[in-house]
Amino acid sequence: MRNVVIIGSGPAGLTAAIYAARANFQPLVIRGLEAGGQLTLTTLVENYPGFPQGVQGPELIELMHRQAAAFGAEFREGHVTRADLSHRPFGVEVEKERIETRALIIASGASAKLLGLEAERKLLGHGVSTCATCDGYFFRGREVVVVGGGDTAAEDALFLTRYASQVNVIHRRDQLRASKILQERLFRNEKIKFVWNAVVVDILDPDKGEVIGVKLRNTKTAEETVKPCDGVFVGIGHSPNTELFRGQLEMNEVGYLKTYDGSKTSVPGVFAAGDVQDPVYRQAITAAGSGCMAAMDAERFLEAAH
Repeated sequence: MRNVVIIGSGPAGLTAAIYAARANFQPLVIRGLEAGGQLTLTTLVENYPGFPQGVQGPELIELMHRQAAAFGAEFREGHVTRADLSHRPFGVEVEKERIETRALIIASGASAKLLGLEAERKLLGHGVSTCATCDGYFFRGREVVVVGGGDTAAEDALFLTRYASQVNVIHRRDQLRASKILQERLFRNEKIKFVWNAVVVDILDPDKGEVIGVKLRNTKTAEETVKPCDGVFVGIGHSPNTELFRGQLEMNEVGYLKTYDGSKTSVPGVFAAGDVQDPVYRQAITAAGSGCMAAMDAERFLEAAH
């Protein structure tokens, strides 16, 4: 029987672990499939407070991990395959082992949707990015490509015009899905150009370890062309990792967990932190802040339950 189990080991889960460990709850952190979360796919993080020279994403996660461990947090490899939130104590299953807990903090994050290209995986963090606000600064005076036609792509493209010399929006259709106000801003911006009816079929060049262009296929003619560029931003949205909790916790229409009064979910004793409940900000610092809230809310819940 555990006091607190934390699902996920990104900034939200690790901050929750630091707070819960310091409150003497000996939290168990289940690290998950993508241990460390999206920060482990990021190279230089320059917007996390306390690092004037910036810090590598994996290093930041490692420092948080060591801090949580120093206060007595325990870690378990693997990911949760089942969760039973119908009664307390809650049950979570990690590779056929059942773990019971009085309080549960869900910090399983969201995964950026990717194009599914081999070159994309190889060049992630080396010219391919899923976070314009994280990485736009590195493309000052360079030409970049944004893939997508919804609000994510539109916001990314607008943000990138602060740095890039030119932003090319590549969309599979001949009109955007983004909200009208965002579309108007895009069309007004002289730095933004559009490539309609096109899909990215390859990113060049993994052998060089950097992005030099994208191979495009026209969706109407099937003609292939190469568009030179220095960076590729994939803006086709995120998927919250909440499949396990469908039917057990309240979610919005795309699957983000709904939270109330801080980090409380629709089930008392279950709390949510980080990108799993935040479709808006999705930053390491906001995830860490909500991890702190979840641990404090769990602490109050456990004290009241005794």
